[in-house]
Amino acid sequence: METEERYTPSPQPEKKGKGGLMKVAAASFTGVLAGGTMMFYMAPSLLETNATTVETTASDSSSEITVQPTSTTASSQTDLVSAIDSIDEAVVGVVNLQAEEQFNPFGGQPMETANEAGEETEAGTGSGVVFKKGEDVSYIVTNNHVVEGADTVEVALASGERVDADVVGTDALTDLAVLKISSDHVTEVADLGDSSALKLGEQVAAIGNPLGLDLSSSVTEGIVSGIDRSVPVTTSAGEWELNVIQTDAAINPGNSGGALINSAGQVIGINSLKIAEDGVEGLGFAIPAEDAIPVIEELMANGEVERPYLGVGLEDVSALSSQVVQNQLNLPEKVTEGTVISQVETGSAAAEAGFETGDVVVKVDDTEVTSTADFRKYLYNEAEIGDKVTMTIYRDGQQQNVSMTLSTQSE
Repeated sequence: METEERYTPSPQPEKKGKGGLMKVAAASFTGVLAGGTMMFYMAPSLLETNATTVETTASDSSSEITVQPTSTTASSQTDLVSAIDSIDEAVVGVVNLQAEEQFNPFGGQPMETANEAGEETEAGTGSGVVFKKGEDVSYIVTNNHVVEGADTVEVALASGERVDADVVGTDALTDLAVLKISSDHVTEVADLGDSSALKLGEQVAAIGNPLGLDLSSSVTEGIVSGIDRSVPVTTSAGEWELNVIQTDAAINPGNSGGALINSAGQVIGINSLKIAEDGVEGLGFAIPAEDAIPVIEELMANGEVERPYLGVGLEDVSALSSQVVQNQLNLPEKVTEGTVISQVETGSAAAEAGFETGDVVVKVDDTEVTSTADFRKYLYNEAEIGDKVTMTIYRDGQQQNVSMTLSTQSE
């Protein structure tokens, strides 16, 4: 499925030279444009639903996250003010630092900078949420696009102090990343709430650092405008459809990775996207906590999210010209959707299963495949490594089934 332009993720930030302004398209990297799509920002406590304090004693090595039940206390303006006050120090700034390169007027590789070690400059800033504190280290969730391409990552605390952070793991498809810092710097920890209990019209607030650290801990208020929205995005790992919460709370560049909270002070979403078009207002999106938590746990445990690896290139049938569909793929007229295998990696699981370039996948097991995003969503969300799946394909105009056992890239 072709990604709609209004949802296109932010491009990689341009590095700023000495004396030059950083140029960024509208996303959560702090920049001049307040539009853009993917922005730098994402996100469980019992009856005491607000942020926990310094006495959190979670094990440093455990990746399990406890989801707190949604408070039954009636929502009010006073509730939201108290909720914000209890969690604001758990929302931090995240700074993406990249080594500066100088233009080489003679062509070839970029010239060395004056600093032989390579001076690092801010490529962008976003937000993050401290969700776990151990005795030695504490963990922060943010968006992948906030830290993608960074040589060094720093975390800016509510006090203004900036500390070095280690990247524990990242996942481009879900746009999530986990960082860790020393617990010595952590004063508050956010509770992750049950986003599946959200109701349309429920009061929420977005907390983050719009347009940079100068406006850190900014709060915007709104409601839940939509639940279970599906937004097409382009990521460094390919096309994807992100399940999101829609809100009219203002989300601006720099808010990416920040918290969307309910009136109990629970983080029920990680701010990640907005629609930035002339005449469009109040269309922001956050990754639901229920979707984020399994990814966060896997990133903490493994540093990455393991998914089935086929070893193929894919392209939507709908993106191809009618001439290619009819003359090269020889598809029947009734077949107008699916995903085309554009290349097969030698020695891959797909090659061993007998897939060929030009095969058109229209079904996996009993699930129809109308696009590459459909295909990936089934393999990544419904199937597991080790499962045997049967794919219905068209090859030279003839329908047939091909079965294969899903494996990882390393297998």
